[in-house]
Formats: sequence, C-alpha cells, structure tokens
Amino acid sequence: MAQEKQGAGAPAGRHEPKPLPFDPKTLRGLSERLIVSHHENNYGGAVKNLNKTEEELARVTKDTPAFVVGGLRERELTFTNSMILHEAYFGNLGGDGKASGPVEKALAAQFGGLGRWEELFRATGASLGGGSGWVLLDYNFQSGDLRTYWSGHHTQSVAFGVPLLVMDMYEHSYALDYGAAAATYIDAFFANVQWDEVNRRYERALAAAKALRA
Repeated sequence: MAQEKQGAGAPAGRHEPKPLPFDPKTLRGLSERLIVSHHENNYGGAVKNLNKTEEELARVTKDTPAFVVGGLRERELTFTNSMILHEAYFGNLGGDGKASGPVEKALAAQFGGLGRWEELFRATGASLGGGSGWVLLDYNFQSGDLRTYWSGHHTQSVAFGVPLLVMDMYEHSYALDYGAAAATYIDAFFANVQWDEVNRRYERALAAAKALRA
C-alpha cells in the first residue's frame, strides 16, 4: 500500500524524535532525570505511536470499517499534536527566563505590562494542575494579536494560530520533581524560558501574517 504523502516533512511512519536543544543538566529547578524521562518516554512515545498510526492509515481501503478509520484519524491528530507541542515545549526551554525583545514589548503593550500577561498565563497553568493539558501563548492569525489559550489535551487548540510559548501541564512534566506541586513547577518553567526562541517564533508569525494579508 502506498504511503500517504506528507508534503515537505517526514514521510508517513518515518518521523524521528528531535534531540533536546539544551543540556538537561543546566536547567534550574527541573532535574535531568525529569527532562530526560519526559523527552524519551512521553515525547518519544508520541513520535513512535504517530509512526504506527500512520502505518495503519496507509493500509486503509474503501472496505475498512468507518469506526476503524475514525479511531485512527483521532489517534493521528492526538499524536501529531503531542509531537508538535512537545518539540515547541523543549524548544522554548534552556534560557535564563528573562523576557526581552519584540514579544516582550508586544505583551507589555497588549496587557498593560508583562507582569499582567504572566499572571494570567500562570493562572491558566495552575488551573490545569493535577490534571493534564497545555498552556499556549499563540499568535492568532484571525485577530492579529497575542492570546493565551488553555488546552485540556492534545487536540484542543485555536484553529488559526501558531504557538510562541508552550508550557506542558501534564503531570509527567513535573511529578518526578515536585509531586502535585504544580505551582512550583510553573516557577521553574519561567526560570528556564528561552525568550530568544519565543522571539524567533513571533517574528516568523508576523512575517507569515503579512504574507497572508498580501
């Protein structure tokens, strides 16, 4: 059975985990054990499961029962988003946590100060403590501004936006270090944000928005 084409990315069933973009020993308040386990088991597991799901989708025919196709498509979306969000999450760690640059100015202007945006972002994270989900700072292409979104699982995201800052709030992202103390994990997350990467994503989003308007 021919593989489903995936555009310029990896062929179906051939995704490879990306290595951590930082030395996990260097993070403050997030242990090497936690980060390595999260990267290898949760992110790595999502990539492996996406490959398996895509392989099964390649076997679908007109005779495949609809419930099988629907289940595979649901799993495809779940594992695809898990892979993407984990890559964004690890990609925005490894910094000194000091916000600066164009995204800091945009957040301060939009929210009346960076502190107010951070307060709302942290509160959104705390609302997911003890459960599962993500907190996303997105550039919303529809509205043309920055928004913080709550996501209870991998398949909830704004339809026309791009993640700039991603915080994993599944318990696997902090329980090894902090147990149920999600608020302390949020402190550690902010201490390690790589704002240069967030700015890079923001500048790419602005360029994409300009191209879309044209």
